[in-house]
Amino acid sequence: MSSSSAAETAATAGAAGTPGTRAKPTRVRWKMFVLLLGVVALNYIDRGSVSVALPVITEDLHLSKETTGFVLSAFFWTYALMQIPSGWLADRFGPRKMVSGACVGWGVAQGLTAAATGAGSLLGYRLLLGAVEAPVMPAGGKLNAGWLPAKERGRGAVLLDGGAPLGAALGGIIISALLAWTGSWRISFLITGVLTVAAGLLAGWYIRNTPREHPGVNDAEATYIEKAHEEEDAEGPANERAGLRPYLRYRSFWAMCLGWMGFNGVFYGLLTWGPLYLSEAKGFDIKTIGWSTLVIFGSGFVGELTGGWLCDRWKATGGGANRVMRTLMGIAGVSVIAGLLGVVLVPDAITAVVLLSVVMFFLRWAGLFWSLPSILGGRANAGVVGGAMNLSGNIAGVVTPIAVGYIVGGTGSYTWALLFFVGSGVLFTLSSLVLDYSKRLAVR
Repeated sequence: MSSSSAAETAATAGAAGTPGTRAKPTRVRWKMFVLLLGVVALNYIDRGSVSVALPVITEDLHLSKETTGFVLSAFFWTYALMQIPSGWLADRFGPRKMVSGACVGWGVAQGLTAAATGAGSLLGYRLLLGAVEAPVMPAGGKLNAGWLPAKERGRGAVLLDGGAPLGAALGGIIISALLAWTGSWRISFLITGVLTVAAGLLAGWYIRNTPREHPGVNDAEATYIEKAHEEEDAEGPANERAGLRPYLRYRSFWAMCLGWMGFNGVFYGLLTWGPLYLSEAKGFDIKTIGWSTLVIFGSGFVGELTGGWLCDRWKATGGGANRVMRTLMGIAGVSVIAGLLGVVLVPDAITAVVLLSVVMFFLRWAGLFWSLPSILGGRANAGVVGGAMNLSGNIAGVVTPIAVGYIVGGTGSYTWALLFFVGSGVLFTLSSLVLDYSKRLAVR
């Protein structure tokens, strides 16, 4: 029996009285995080659809490399700007409304993108998409804090964040298949928008802010979670809403933000420019781009789940939080840097796809960062702390596509763009190694 299962059994026994009357805990929390995995996957299918369809869109709308960089970056302008407000709203009104409303909203925005007639309107729809997608991850961090004991948050974090590589992987196949089937990027965007609205309605029907509010959660599961939270609160500073300002004086807060920025410098760079890189530098057609994207980002999904399992498993056997997280993040960072340098040095197209798959496998271990808002901020402030973290990460989302556009446009090569990603990998690695993962930050 795993330590998690043993703890559930013990909590259940305490709640139910005698072993003979003991009820088996439900596992609604994991069903909900699988649903969140699907929601975030849709998020990345929709936000990455422009990148997959870029070879067609740039020809249809006559976009230059520099203009393409601004279009790819536009999503992140409003997405980043809305992170802290979204986190505050999740803390204030609860994550259920934020997840569901955002999902419906970005489905509408995705469908509207099909009406773009030029660079200006395409940029405008991308701004809208970024604004309405913003609440999902801070709200997911809030659900991680409210629904999971501390020892399960690693797996919860990677299920939440695992939707990113899963959506990027499936998006390559889905969008390229829709392009081939419909012959139109506009119809493809409209179809994915309708499906996303339906997913948002499903999320609103199933998600609840707390375990006690969910009709599917029995007393045994709720008691197990609540007991874990009581033990967590007894060991750390008071768990009360404090806003963002008190965290600004802590090294770990800034290390979290800079580490997430470095991670996203690599991930968003590959997400936004990766398909065009494969098309122009390696000569891939749309179909081959779709399959290559599936392999690269699919490796990231497998890597993310692997990282979450390793983290929680190691902690369950007695590994300290700092030892576990710094070791895993250090391995991930060194592997990312080495893999990207390999892509620069090795010209073969198949080898480039293999190396990028290795890079993505280890890079996505950084999904464990989504356990940090609850670790550093506690349940009361997980939304706003998660919003600040994601704001920092999405500054990289704003800068990276534009920088790559100018680098590629100015040099006619992707070499310096890949070295830009190497620098982002270094920032992620160094920040991860100085972060203290072991305690909640005091806010008084």
